[in-house]
Formats: sequence, C-alpha cells, structure tokens
Amino acid sequence: MITSTDPIADMLSRIRNAIAVRKHEVTMPHSNAKEAVAKLLKENGFLSAIRVTDATIGKTLAITINNESENARITEITRLSKPGRRYYVGAKEIPTVKRGRGVVIVSTSRGMMTGKDAVAAGVGGELICKVY
Repeated sequence: MITSTDPIADMLSRIRNAIAVRKHEVTMPHSNAKEAVAKLLKENGFLSAIRVTDATIGKTLAITINNESENARITEITRLSKPGRRYYVGAKEIPTVKRGRGVVIVSTSRGMMTGKDAVAAGVGGELICKVY
C-alpha cells in the first residue's frame, strides 16, 4: 500500500470523490489529525457521523457524509495549506468562507479549531481547509 505524503488532502479527496458518485460513507486509515478535522466538520453540520474502528493493523476512520434520504451538505471542500507551501495566518487574517456560511479549519497551538473559534481565542495558525 502506498502511503500518502499529505494524509489530510487524501481524506478530503476521498470525501469529494464519494460525494461526486453519491456514496454515503467513506473509510480510510485513521490518524489523529484526520479525526480532529472530521469532528469539526461533524460539529458544524457538514457530516452526519464519524466512527473509529480497530482493524487488524491500525485503526480505520469511517465517515458518514449524509443519510440515504438526503443530499450531501458539502458543496466544496478545498485544501489550503499544502506540504510544498504551508499557509500560516495570524488571528486577524483568518478568512471567512462564503460570508460565514462556510467554515475554515485552522491548526493552532491549542489544537484544531474552526476559524471563528480561533478568532475568538485570539490565536492564528496553519489553515488546513475550507468547506462550504
């Protein structure tokens, strides 16, 4: 199995591809960073459920994008900071997405949080992704 150099970008691509083919659930190898991003997306209403299961080797992260009877709530999901070009901002430069309808996820010294929470806490960090 080939390991990705950017696991978060791989996770976002899996979610984007699952939405494109109208799948409701996607599974991937687990990492704490992926789980933190997925939890923030669930708290903000973009995902339905997150499940971490123990596999024979390592853990697996299963993300339920939406229920069978409803459409996906994610219109676009984009990686902002990349391994070749990291994108760091201060608390005052954190962008708003679609006039507040979307969310930007920031990796701060206090852990992963949404842009709104980072501005309220007065901390900047690395912009991980934007979702709306």
